[in-house]
Amino acid sequence: MSSALEAMQERRSWSKVTDDAPTHAELLELVAAAGRVADHSSMHPWRLIELRGADRVRLARAIGKAEGDKGPSSKPLRAPLLIAIVATFRKSDKVPRWEQEAVASGVAHALSLLLDEAGWGVFWRTGHYTRAKAVAKAHGLAKNEELLGWLYVGGKPSRSRAGRRKTIEARKYVSRMPKPSKD
Repeated sequence: MSSALEAMQERRSWSKVTDDAPTHAELLELVAAAGRVADHSSMHPWRLIELRGADRVRLARAIGKAEGDKGPSSKPLRAPLLIAIVATFRKSDKVPRWEQEAVASGVAHALSLLLDEAGWGVFWRTGHYTRAKAVAKAHGLAKNEELLGWLYVGGKPSRSRAGRRKTIEARKYVSRMPKPSKD
């Protein structure tokens, strides 16, 4: 089993995947683990929608409509499994909306790492059409929900170049708290 550090260091987006995909049972096991992200008050302000087969075609039509195209979008057909990430906002005096969205995003990222570790190619697709009415309707979103995007999941192609993100220069992103002013 690899460490979380190794998983993060090896993470990459797989924009091209094969037609293989995890089973529903395999997906449930990974979702159970991803759902353990930090979650203030254990609100679980998220849900996932599994799209396979004809569901992807319905989404393609909804995206096409949202973009004003005459035909369906080809984007949802680029992977055999799409997992819609939905933030489900709950009323709370303790947990603000932004924090609930952060939990949903955390679940998505953790799930992408778990899928990668299990041998699947994953990339997270977003876009302006995630907020389109036609797309929300296709997903059956409630008034208190927002679509954050989709994890596109498929097999890792055997003949792909070893892509790797460049290591960031951490010093640019970590600082100390400023010293108090003498006002």
